[in-house]
Amino acid sequence: MELRQLEYFVAVAEERHFSRAATRLHVVQSAVSAAIKTLERELGAQLLDRNAKRVRLTDAGAALLPRARVALDAARDARDAVDEVRSGLRGTLRLGVLTSIRLLDLPALLGEYHRRHPGVLLQTSAAPSGSAGLVARLTEHRLDLAFVSLPGPPPPGIRLIDLAHAPLDLVLPADHPLAGRPTVPITDLTDLDFIDSPPGYGNRAVADRAFAAAGVRRRVTIEISDIGTGADFVRHGLGVALLPRFLLTGVTGVAVREVTGADLRWPLSLAVPADRAPGAAARALIALVRTGVPEPR
Repeated sequence: MELRQLEYFVAVAEERHFSRAATRLHVVQSAVSAAIKTLERELGAQLLDRNAKRVRLTDAGAALLPRARVALDAARDARDAVDEVRSGLRGTLRLGVLTSIRLLDLPALLGEYHRRHPGVLLQTSAAPSGSAGLVARLTEHRLDLAFVSLPGPPPPGIRLIDLAHAPLDLVLPADHPLAGRPTVPITDLTDLDFIDSPPGYGNRAVADRAFAAAGVRRRVTIEISDIGTGADFVRHGLGVALLPRFLLTGVTGVAVREVTGADLRWPLSLAVPADRAPGAAARALIALVRTGVPEPR
């Protein structure tokens, strides 16, 4: 059994598709198929069901997958240890990021990391389903670390390093009846038309939890993935929104009010897998984050 075979098997298991796995591995599909067939012969068991539209794990494949990941992580750690002694930190750091992450100066943070560890290739990616999607990629070993917004306790298999938080404020059209109040109780927001992010995004989770805790009905009529445009939708009379306060400085044409009687803190954390030790490149970023996250200028 070779590490390359395990790497190809894990890629197919995670992608559920041979051609996508080959693209991810930067090899031709036939090489992936051949390596997995060889692995199946050596183990004497079929690992993948190729008859379905999407490739599925057999029982034997499901049993092998976590152990294959452990073996690959151990091999990575061995390479990291040698690289650190020989020529400094090397490898790839796969980092999940949010579509709006203005609570910290991410370019400054990653720039400092690159200056300290130029041999590490930084790869960042966002998920269409927000923090929930990033957590899924972490648990599937497709990311090493991720910046996420997760109110409440961390999900299974994830450890959170808290970094910062921002309150969500109510944004109203300037002529809205509630705009004349200095603050607005959450109980007065029942059945309004809300503009919000899709489920899975941190700010949506914060709002949903707050309304559920208060027993207040909420209707989301427009979903947007870029919360930076939320005030524009409100300005044009399409609804009201709960947006992070840091986005609202200098915004015109709308009324911004604090909501009372609810916990509307939007948290930012660095998510770390709890079921495996981070590699050297990931540990270096965690150490840098712990020294102090750069604030936006």
